[in-house]
Amino acid sequence: MTEFSERIGHEFTDGDLLRRALTHSSMATANREDNQRLEFLGDRVLGLVMSEALLAADRDAAEGLLAPRFNALVRKEACAEVARQIELGAVLKLGRSEMLSGGRRKEALLGDAMEAVIAAVYLDGGFEVAKAMILRLWGDRIKNVDSDARDPKTALQEWAQARKFSPPRYVEVGRTGPDHAPEFTIAAELDNGSRQVATARSKRLAEQAAAKVLLARIEAGEI
Repeated sequence: MTEFSERIGHEFTDGDLLRRALTHSSMATANREDNQRLEFLGDRVLGLVMSEALLAADRDAAEGLLAPRFNALVRKEACAEVARQIELGAVLKLGRSEMLSGGRRKEALLGDAMEAVIAAVYLDGGFEVAKAMILRLWGDRIKNVDSDARDPKTALQEWAQARKFSPPRYVEVGRTGPDHAPEFTIAAELDNGSRQVATARSKRLAEQAAAKVLLARIEAGEI
């Protein structure tokens, strides 16, 4: 735990908070709380910190630009990316079945745990301490977030709706790899016959990747 505390830059006064933040529901018992309540709180702390940071970074940006940037910084994928950066998966307390199914690498599980760690730091050291940790760990992601950082699936759906198309369809066309670390191949399809396939370690990531390539083709005038 000491090495992990060093990686996040916070030494806990109440070590039980950190232990709870790192305990997945698969390890919870009557005497051992899991991290779900902390996850709920951490999501709100992260949201406030990112709202402040984005307002300070661009004092002229309208809400329409700030909202997608905010979503890009606080969504599960961003939290999981930071979690991998600090090797959070290595210290998670998981039940046997979750561990065997590759829980230490799962996007949603890592994202949830990152939010729980944020809450633990907030409860242990206060808002300013938690804020400093978040800004340090998110680093250049804040200033480099795309001006139009909408989720690709949302952007593609808006494009389709503007042309009176049905919402884009996402179809699983393949799955490879072992059960504990599968990769999914998803096809994104539009009413005009346009189609793009992408592969990723979760269905959600594969859908986003396929939508992103379709959007790129639209912007290039190919569709």
